[in-house]
Amino acid sequence: MKTSNINGYELNPLTMAVISELGTDGKKMARVIEEEIELTIDAKPLHIIRKACEFFGSSLKGRQKGTAAVCGVTYKAPITFDPSIGLYFLPTHSPTNSNCSWISHSHIETIQPTADNQTEIILKNKKRIIIHVSYGSMMNQVQRTAQYRYLMEARMNQMRMMGNIVAENPSSALRESMSPFYGLRE
Repeated sequence: MKTSNINGYELNPLTMAVISELGTDGKKMARVIEEEIELTIDAKPLHIIRKACEFFGSSLKGRQKGTAAVCGVTYKAPITFDPSIGLYFLPTHSPTNSNCSWISHSHIETIQPTADNQTEIILKNKKRIIIHVSYGSMMNQVQRTAQYRYLMEARMNQMRMMGNIVAENPSSALRESMSPFYGLRE
């Protein structure tokens, strides 16, 4: 894998993880793992995540509020940058914690406990990452993200179906198709 030092980074579908690490100068920085390369970024992971939220038209707080509205998770909430392309990320700690790393849900192959009460994440490209979080906590984060993703995809499918119905019969179809989704009554 190629490693580079760069000052800026834009999160994308190839991003597998944004890992919090200490630089040689003792400052927090990010190690970004993509499918084919690893990059060292002179910024905290939180900066990269906030920048990605803005790139996709929101803020981190907005994404977190969205997660809470969809599935009720408010602490260490997983977020989506763009559900249509599967960009769902889960934090390993509270995002305000300087040790917080962000893992792409789509790129997790498996997770397993380590002997010293940490978690090893094996990514789809077989890259292994040790996270200083208990296995139980990490499993909870993965399951929360899966539930959030399921609910978001169900909403997106409902909206697609509504669009297809309206396109075929625009007169009364819109009201009928929206009734169960929005709880509308005649």
